[in-house]
Amino acid sequence: MIRKSVISLLASSLLAGCVAGPDYAGPPEVFAANRNDGFVRAGGNVSDTEPELAEWWLLLNDPELTRLIEAALSDNPSLQAAQARIAQARASVRQEKAGRFPTLGTQATAIQGRLPGLDIQNSAPPSASAPVSPQGQADDSLSVYNLGLNANWELDFAGGTQRRIEAGNAQAAAAVANVEDAKVQLTAEVANAYVNLREAQFRAKAYRTECELQQQTLSLTYQRYQQGVLPLFPLGNANAELELLKSQLAEAEADTAVLLDALAILAGQIPGTTDEALKQIFDVPLPPEQVAVGDPSNLVARRPDIRAAERSLAAATARIGVAEAARFPKLSFMGILGLGGTSPDDLFDVSNPSILAIPQLQWNFLDFGRVDASVDQASAVRAEAVANYRKTVLSALQDAERALSRFSQQRSALVAFAQIKSQADGAADLDRQRFAGGVISRADLNRTLRKQQQAATDLVRGKAALTLSWIALQKSLGLGWQVQAKI
Repeated sequence: MIRKSVISLLASSLLAGCVAGPDYAGPPEVFAANRNDGFVRAGGNVSDTEPELAEWWLLLNDPELTRLIEAALSDNPSLQAAQARIAQARASVRQEKAGRFPTLGTQATAIQGRLPGLDIQNSAPPSASAPVSPQGQADDSLSVYNLGLNANWELDFAGGTQRRIEAGNAQAAAAVANVEDAKVQLTAEVANAYVNLREAQFRAKAYRTECELQQQTLSLTYQRYQQGVLPLFPLGNANAELELLKSQLAEAEADTAVLLDALAILAGQIPGTTDEALKQIFDVPLPPEQVAVGDPSNLVARRPDIRAAERSLAAATARIGVAEAARFPKLSFMGILGLGGTSPDDLFDVSNPSILAIPQLQWNFLDFGRVDASVDQASAVRAEAVANYRKTVLSALQDAERALSRFSQQRSALVAFAQIKSQADGAADLDRQRFAGGVISRADLNRTLRKQQQAATDLVRGKAALTLSWIALQKSLGLGWQVQAKI
């Protein structure tokens, strides 16, 4: 009965080209009901035109930012580690593919043994070079010498090797997608640090100006206090304001140092190496007026983290087939071709080669549920991969909608900051004229000039917030990587 089952399985496998396990049918649909609709939070300043895939940072028109991002893409150690994982995955695929072919090697064997009860003298014809045993004594020693070639080959009836290759290819593609996602994350991180640096530098500059103005006010207040015109209380208030400004300046300078070090590390350099190149203060770069975002279906096809999750799902599906293949018999061959015998002299006797062929059929038809458990485990891993894929898609859509909402809000906020700055500039010009005419004091003018500086700081902070929201939008759209050759 068992023999008939084995023959039946082998015949069906050979004739039908059986490959165990389910074939991969693609990822599940997550938003099929509205796949042709655009983003819900898209405002009037965005279009459904497909955005440029790579080098979105060029739209900011900041050469220093471009230089930093190019350095990071070239020398960032985390990105290099992710790229090394691609080589690992591809080497694993080559290893699985090589497993389909026979192995051929050389071997040299020398066996010396004594097996009680074995009478080689009486069970085999004597050799001319074999030692002669004393009369009536059994020869129970064993000597074997062999030098030659050996070959091994296992036939893959159930397609387990093919499924392992499918899983390896999918995992290698996931590694490529992970590198592309690492580029998306890295470019956005560099741009965020750069924009925050420019904002911190301007903030520090504005606080220095405010400190100078407040120091003048404090000196004037002290003079009036000494003259008996003012009580001590205004002097204390003026000094407290100056100390507060100094603490804010120290915080801005600390932020600047931290961001300079962060940019150096992201570019794969030691802290301090970017200080000289970035010490000059420049304006915060602003995004373009019109922003292309495409639509959600293209977002799903483009984001590298979604493609990595999809390829991981394909690999998990293939591993079910690897587990299923263990149900089928395995047929392997081992062969030895060489020279040898019971004496070292036989190694040089080319007229009498030793040949050994060992076919082996193995079928674990009784394993007490081990294969079933392995298949169930692989199926559960695939179910987890399906859930992770859906979660990744939904998270990507949430990122895009949130970035679009914040980008639209920051545009409105920036308009308000610009109006406040314009009013502060007008008030400063008017008070300068009033001070020149002797209408107001230097302290009054300094208060107006400080408000002008505060309005300028708020405006720069608003510009930075707008640009950061635009960077977050580019990141949520999965931009910042180049298309690579397929595996």
